[in-house]
Amino acid sequence: MDDYQTCPKCKTTKYRNPAMVLMVNACGHALCESCVELLFAKGSGACPECKCPLRRNNFRVQLFEDPAVDKEVDIRKRILKEFNKRQEDFPTLREYNDYLEEVETIIFNLVFDIDPTNTNKMIDNYKKENKDITQKNRNRQSQEEMELEELLEAEKAQQSEKANLYVNAELEEKKQKHKAREKLIDELMFSDADAKSIVASHVQATAALAKEQPKAAAQPSSGVVKSSKFSSGIQIGLRGQHTNSFLPIPKQEDLPLYRYTAPVFDYDGPPPPPIEKLGKLNYFANIRAANIAERAGGYTEAMSCCRALQEALGGLFYSPQLTHKTAVLATNSSTQDTDDMETT
Repeated sequence: MDDYQTCPKCKTTKYRNPAMVLMVNACGHALCESCVELLFAKGSGACPECKCPLRRNNFRVQLFEDPAVDKEVDIRKRILKEFNKRQEDFPTLREYNDYLEEVETIIFNLVFDIDPTNTNKMIDNYKKENKDITQKNRNRQSQEEMELEELLEAEKAQQSEKANLYVNAELEEKKQKHKAREKLIDELMFSDADAKSIVASHVQATAALAKEQPKAAAQPSSGVVKSSKFSSGIQIGLRGQHTNSFLPIPKQEDLPLYRYTAPVFDYDGPPPPPIEKLGKLNYFANIRAANIAERAGGYTEAMSCCRALQEALGGLFYSPQLTHKTAVLATNSSTQDTDDMETT
């Protein structure tokens, strides 16, 4: 931890100088801000640790305690900016996964300086061969970012509108209660009717007003939320070209019900005893028992024993000269013999 917080050139530590700012370059080695200024005082400089030629504009403030992490983050951003293909650019999922694995291999080689010459040649060849696709995906990404910003702005506007509606409804409710209270006081002061009947009529009017307010709040405003919007009320796909990109959700009644079908194993030989009965038949006498680590992973000695029996018994009845009927008779006979052996 102390090595990460120490400038390798002037040996200043973060403890002695809390205001020290470490900066990291493409090589992954850090220097303090003062040493960077002194290094480029003559216009050029090299890393004091790896002697790699450096540029002043490539230095950036170190964000992580380990400068190697800053190096990997910078390389990953630079590589993914060029290698920006998507799954729809490949005919199969397998090719897309191979592409992702190739990208991670390139990043790994650059981070740990493994064959940098061939790796950079591979990157240059990729840029030349996929220039059009890279530019198209960049434009698509920028367009999606713009749409996302518009969605966020629309959501903020809708939240502000909802807040204003709630505030206005609350003020209107207070105003109605104040008017009803003044009306009640006026009737009690100037009316000749019975006070109990006046209070009862006031209670009925207040109850009727309370029933009407939820109905008014439930009525849709000018911004009607349709089923084609998110739960927050934002329209799905502000631009027309993305509205048809979502597949319709299949209805529940259109989906076929799942039915379990037991697997059928054709061993072409006598069937092995069930895995549950291997212990009772004393098959584990000469087998090493599973240790604690193996059992924690779900492994038992019965698995290897059952697999060994399947491989030993499988294919014993196979013969190209036998007809189907002969093979069935041989299977039935051998099964009976196996049962007799197990009983013995």
